[in-house]
Amino acid sequence: MSFEQRFTEDEQVILSTLPTLVGSVMSFASGNGLGTVKELFSSARSVMEGGEQFGSNEIITGILPAQEKLDEGMDKARALRLKLQEELKARDVDSREELRAFVIETCRKVNDLLSAKASPVEADEFKTWTLNIAENVARAAKEGGFLGFGGTE
Repeated sequence: MSFEQRFTEDEQVILSTLPTLVGSVMSFASGNGLGTVKELFSSARSVMEGGEQFGSNEIITGILPAQEKLDEGMDKARALRLKLQEELKARDVDSREELRAFVIETCRKVNDLLSAKASPVEADEFKTWTLNIAENVARAAKEGGFLGFGGTE
């Protein structure tokens, strides 16, 4: 059964936005200009690497655009981003703390969804992928220092 057949549209939105949402929250955790740019790039790269690392996971590959359908995938990503923005606006999320709470809530929803509709292997791979995104973003840039020298991870 395909990703689209297994999950409702709302479930697809939740699953599809979580990896990018986690990467974004990690990027803006401290928000220091050039570091944030590096972290956002790391987030995008880490999301796309999920398809390579977990190519047999139908949930992950259902989320990521296929190379031959990159334009279609970009349109889907834009639509998902708009839905996410609408959700954040409807919930009046306008601070880092509220965004973190939203991400934690979304993680719980995804966990419940994976427990109900995914195999244990698929669920573990999805969780590993999401954690990898967060860790890669956290390691992408140092905080503090000057012109890339010094600072701490």
